Amino acid sequence: MATYIGFLRAINLGAKRKFPKAAIAKAVEAAGFTEVETYINTGNVRFDTTLRSRAKIEAALEKAFEAEAGFAVPTIVFTQKELSAIADEAASYGHGGKHYVSLLKDVPTAAAVKALEETSTADEVARVGGRAVHLLLGENYHEARLTNAAIEKQLGIATNRNLTVIRALAEKWC
Repeated sequence: MATYIGFLRAINLGAKRKFPKAAIAKAVEAAGFTEVETYINTGNVRFDTTLRSRAKIEAALEKAFEAEAGFAVPTIVFTQKELSAIADEAASYGHGGKHYVSLLKDVPTAAAVKALEETSTADEVARVGGRAVHLLLGENYHEARLTNAAIEKQLGIATNRNLTVIRALAEKWC
């Protein structure tokens, strides 16, 4: 058995995409995974499985989530080691402002990473490490150009969490 952490994209936004923690856990168990736990109501789930293929795990979860919620739920899965590395990498930036992490479904190309990182400014910095984009934002973070939507336009499907959540999950589940 291996433990994975899944991040659900675009749930609990507006009236039509509600997907409570209990329903998420039910769907994960229905997909055949065990030792299921959720953390806050933003689509974070820990589970064990005998599957080893990330693509197969994500596909099984997405099928179960759509069956339970009634809408597509893109899902991004990491191993415990990968999540720990993302949390650890954040410390290397020493950023005192707002720090968000966009978690990517697929590894971006070197050209796409270079293009994204070149859009950085003094107040908005993007640093890509594997399937994680660290968004280091200044005081006007609520007006930032570097958002998860911008990341998705350049690098594909992503979901965003603030660094506090990433660190809490790494501490709790890794």
